[in-house]
Amino acid sequence: MARFIFITGGVVSSLGKGLASAALGALLQARGYSVRLRKLDPYLNVDPGTMSPFEHGEVFVTDDGAETDLDLGHYERFTGVAARKTDSVSSGRIYSNVLEKERRGDYLGKTIQVIPHVTNEIKDFISIGEDEVDFMLCEIGGTVGDIEGLPFFEAIRQFSQDKPRGQCLFMHLTLLPWIKASGELKTKPTQHSVKELRSIGLAPDILVCRSEGPIPAKEREKLALFCNVRPDSVIAAQDLSTIYDAPLAYHREGLDQAVLDAFQISPAPKPDLAKWEDVSDRIHNAEGEVRVAIVGKYTQLEDAYKSIAEALTHGGMANRVRVKVEWVDAEIFEREDPAVHLEGFHAILVPGGFGERGTEGKIKAAEFARTHKVPYLGICLGMQMAVIEAARNVAGVATAGSEEFDHEAGKRRFEPVVYHLKEWVQGNHKVERKVGDDKGGTMRLGAYDAALTDGSRVAAIYGDTAIEERHRHRYEVDIKYKEQLEKTGLCFSGMSPDGRLPEIVEWTDHPWFIGVQFHPELKSKPFEPHPLFADFVRAARDVSRLV
Repeated sequence: MARFIFITGGVVSSLGKGLASAALGALLQARGYSVRLRKLDPYLNVDPGTMSPFEHGEVFVTDDGAETDLDLGHYERFTGVAARKTDSVSSGRIYSNVLEKERRGDYLGKTIQVIPHVTNEIKDFISIGEDEVDFMLCEIGGTVGDIEGLPFFEAIRQFSQDKPRGQCLFMHLTLLPWIKASGELKTKPTQHSVKELRSIGLAPDILVCRSEGPIPAKEREKLALFCNVRPDSVIAAQDLSTIYDAPLAYHREGLDQAVLDAFQISPAPKPDLAKWEDVSDRIHNAEGEVRVAIVGKYTQLEDAYKSIAEALTHGGMANRVRVKVEWVDAEIFEREDPAVHLEGFHAILVPGGFGERGTEGKIKAAEFARTHKVPYLGICLGMQMAVIEAARNVAGVATAGSEEFDHEAGKRRFEPVVYHLKEWVQGNHKVERKVGDDKGGTMRLGAYDAALTDGSRVAAIYGDTAIEERHRHRYEVDIKYKEQLEKTGLCFSGMSPDGRLPEIVEWTDHPWFIGVQFHPELKSKPFEPHPLFADFVRAARDVSRLV
């Protein structure tokens, strides 16, 4: 049966609970243990799928089709354990489940209350698959003191009481602010945060304290005394130049040892950190730099493209180069010549997105990459924009566009080279969708197979003609334009197994121009870079050495 580690946050949000959880998972793996990581989010959305990227950052998609918090991306990147639907839950999902049970009569006429019905639902979720791994790490979203988080805090309090003594551990992540004027590192916010936590029945076993610099021994002793933890369980989490140094940094601070000591696991296996030492070496000892422009519509919030930025870093590791990413607002190109903004880059990436805003700029970015022979990677909408650009400027379909934009405008303006996907095959059954369906969870979501053309560039990159990648889209390139476009040199080099849905396009007369309907960034890891990103950065590196 698994041991449970509950990770909570205090003082302020965005301290890096997800990263700390992922790094701890990686350290426990390095000692030979199996792990699974979970995220419990207090917001009332059923999942983040309908949230704007400005609100919540990117939506991470699992193989089994769950739209989840971006922290699950950190979990996968650091541990290599593929996340599942059962690894992410929100208050919205919990309350939906409880209300569905009430409507069915499952509660036999009882009055439905937060305690015990909502907290029981949370505990049932935490328990899923507990016999599959050695350690289950559960991160509670938000900050202690948030009203919406109280049912989750109460649920984990009850859960720890239900389990045998010593099977649950509480790790609390806080901030130690540096007051520049007085030259002091202040522990009082952490003391208050722990006091708040203890007032609802939770006592932290380990304190992870974020700070700009090292924590002096005097402050550590003060924290241990006032927060009632052992001195060696006060862990400093200093700012790092790269998130991939986190496992090594936390190990040096003794986080994994503190966890094992708290569980009274002794003697514990020694960690094998060779993999993370290699990752750190590849980042800090890069042998060059490439500049990649990400032309998108959510460029004001880098978390909107978190997995893409990380996958580019992984591609850089594979080629021992540093990838310098610059965010370019696609709307600029609707007013100005893209050449002025894109000429200095070694490669261009156009990511996914929803809605018409910025799409004409993305089309111009694809045209610039095609005509100037700059390496181009189009992901999801980025592939669709590349196809529309080819249809308009090469295949003679002057009014080519996407049905998505006409639906948004409420009138037909474009010839729909990209159309609303109404049916597709998922496993052994057919899925059907209508334009008027609810938005949440109605896209083509999760892992689907694709068949690659033998001899194509992508088949050479993957080293195979059968692949599986994760999708998140409801619009698709129309197959009826395939022959017309292929005559111009735009090869449809990847298709769904039934041959009905285009998955990959590539220009045959271009050094490196690929568009993919799926999201390869979701499966990239620092110790296992995605082949598309590794080869994309290689192409950018080759361009950089020619300049």
